[in-house]
Amino acid sequence: MSPDLSFIHLILEASLVVQLIMLALLLVSLWSWTVIFRKRLEIRRARREATEFESTFWSGTDLTSLYSNLGKEDGAKGLRAIFLAGFREFLRSRSTPDAESIVNSSNRAMRAALSRELDDLDTHMSFLATAGSTSPYIGLFGTVWGIMHSFRALGDVQYATLSLVAPGIAEALVATAMGLFAAIPAVMAYNRYNDELERIAGRYENFMEEFSNILQRQAVSLRDRTV
Repeated sequence: MSPDLSFIHLILEASLVVQLIMLALLLVSLWSWTVIFRKRLEIRRARREATEFESTFWSGTDLTSLYSNLGKEDGAKGLRAIFLAGFREFLRSRSTPDAESIVNSSNRAMRAALSRELDDLDTHMSFLATAGSTSPYIGLFGTVWGIMHSFRALGDVQYATLSLVAPGIAEALVATAMGLFAAIPAVMAYNRYNDELERIAGRYENFMEEFSNILQRQAVSLRDRTV
């Protein structure tokens, strides 16, 4: 009678250690896909909100009115949060006669807001990197353990045949397959999202530079009026 080499049977007949490794890899894979879909939505939302804000900002609206309207919203994110932080500091510091000090204070506030926004966007990216780099090794460990277990079992028989060896090796290789199944999507998603996050970060920084120039002109104008 030929051995049953179906996927489910191989998992059920694997040793306890290999089964635990497979369970761990399954959980890693499920969480990876959860992070992948969640991160996809977060990045799309960040790009959409940046586009909407830039359209409003460059439409020629008064900055004080824009600041007042955005200040009424709860949980401003992305460029909105950066703008609010910078302009809030500008309003607080505009009584200072030194225009450069006003702009530097606003830049520091925007840098702090930028750091918070990028930290939020970067959440769980380290998990994808870890899953992608370690899952194959975890699966390989399960394979090595399963093969060792199979060869120990062969020591109890006088003649080793392919029908005796094949099931044990197949069980062990399932762990490697599951490790690759968990790692490949995580690595692909990490590389894709990391590139998109860098683009978003560059977009935020470009806005900060342009906004700083506007604040610089306004600070100089305020200084000239007070002289």
